[in-house]
Amino acid sequence: MVGITETVLRDGHQSLIATRMRTKFMLPAAEQLDAIGYRSLEVWGGATFDVCLRFLHEDPWERLRELKRRMPRTPLQMLLRGQNLVGYRHYADDVVEKFVAEAARGGIDIFRVFDALNDPRNMATAIRAVQRSGARAQGTICYTESPVHTLPAFVELGKTLAELGADELCIKDMGGFMPPGPASQLVTALRKEVGLPIVVHTHSSSGLSTLTCLAAAEAGAAAVDAAISPFAGGTSQPPTETLVGAMREGALATGLDLNALAEIATYFRGVLDRYRPLLDLRSLQTDPAILIHQVPGGMLSNLISQLKDQEAIDRLQDVLAEIPRVRADLGYPPLVTPTSQIVGIQAVFNVLTGQRYQTITQEVRDYVRGLYGQAPAPLDPELTRRVLADAAPVTVRPADLLEPEFARALVEVRALVPAADDAEALSYALFPQVYRAYRASRDAGLTPDVLASAAVGIVGAFRDRATHRATTPTSRTATSDSGVSAWAHEGRARLQGSRRWVDAAHARARR
Repeated sequence: MVGITETVLRDGHQSLIATRMRTKFMLPAAEQLDAIGYRSLEVWGGATFDVCLRFLHEDPWERLRELKRRMPRTPLQMLLRGQNLVGYRHYADDVVEKFVAEAARGGIDIFRVFDALNDPRNMATAIRAVQRSGARAQGTICYTESPVHTLPAFVELGKTLAELGADELCIKDMGGFMPPGPASQLVTALRKEVGLPIVVHTHSSSGLSTLTCLAAAEAGAAAVDAAISPFAGGTSQPPTETLVGAMREGALATGLDLNALAEIATYFRGVLDRYRPLLDLRSLQTDPAILIHQVPGGMLSNLISQLKDQEAIDRLQDVLAEIPRVRADLGYPPLVTPTSQIVGIQAVFNVLTGQRYQTITQEVRDYVRGLYGQAPAPLDPELTRRVLADAAPVTVRPADLLEPEFARALVEVRALVPAADDAEALSYALFPQVYRAYRASRDAGLTPDVLASAAVGIVGAFRDRATHRATTPTSRTATSDSGVSAWAHEGRARLQGSRRWVDAAHARARR
């Protein structure tokens, strides 16, 4: 039997509508989802934490508690960025340990722990914390293709994650370009050499995902990720119903009821209708070019937004051609948050300035120094020479440079909210400025319902205006583009600017 991890409450809507699904639209389907018989339900992590606070003005911890209350039978799962948790920088070990413990208490049963560089040092603290919490640790291999990302290398990483205490392994194909053949080979090798259950996560961007999931299942994968059909396809996962139908007989049977899934699909089709203004057509399109440039859908949206801001959208193909070169210079990092932003932004600079590395972003400098972890392969010698002329390399685990943070965060948040608990202190520790804005809006009475009503009014006004004027297909597309990608770019740009941990490391290095 092959298990299904349902992603509609996390990656499904993160991929298609910029993570904007509100908790109140999740809860009505919770009991039905819990009754289906999924292996697990992915409900938290990734961008959901940030978006809840920054844009939806919801408490992510309360969302988790409410979902667990309504779904007590099915294991709940989250995506955890290793030492980055649900943010975009490394946090001190005490924050990582506190966060995992609080998330487990709130209802997370499976923690999918990954690192953008596949650096085990950046996953070790989180995996140990998951073990202590009594939850299940899913050590993750970020799949990518390069001269150094070979089958033996992936197997060695799997062995290391098992030694760190992972209970199972996940192959995370964040771009959706893993072909069926390599997926089958990797699942087979990991099962033979490591012996832990294997879960496969992919995206439908290139059109390969359903074939890849079937090949992985036939090779012995314990489970695959899927999204209920309204939130499936494109930059999301393959449809749950399609995979269940394809594997309904024999050893691969999932045991899930297609009629029950159809009822859930009907509900979420109605939810998606509420978010049509946020749905970018590109998110639903199949793009086989990803097999060449390996740029995930979210990264592509950010690139398009940046180029539009510079009135240089005609240079998109040049940037896509430059990304593999920058990636090679940086030692072939997988393109997943935050390395996808690091590589993408530098590629944009290289193209728009007309000279490679005439401007080197601070994030690339930090990466070259080693502040994000160990690169998969040696870096370009000339780029390394230029960066290290100004700063010494970091050879230790990046988090070893960080002082404990939680106690200070608790004091600071209680200056804002005297009765703040550990969960609120963690929200503040991860996103201090965002949390301050969130508290200010809540104190001013801007509840999620008030904000939702305002958003509906704004969208309605735009629609009314659109009906009274002639609108070309080009202008409609432009409006949709700016709606989703600008938000995504703004959030990630702000978080990329969060440099407290880097500045602290620099200060200690000078002493």
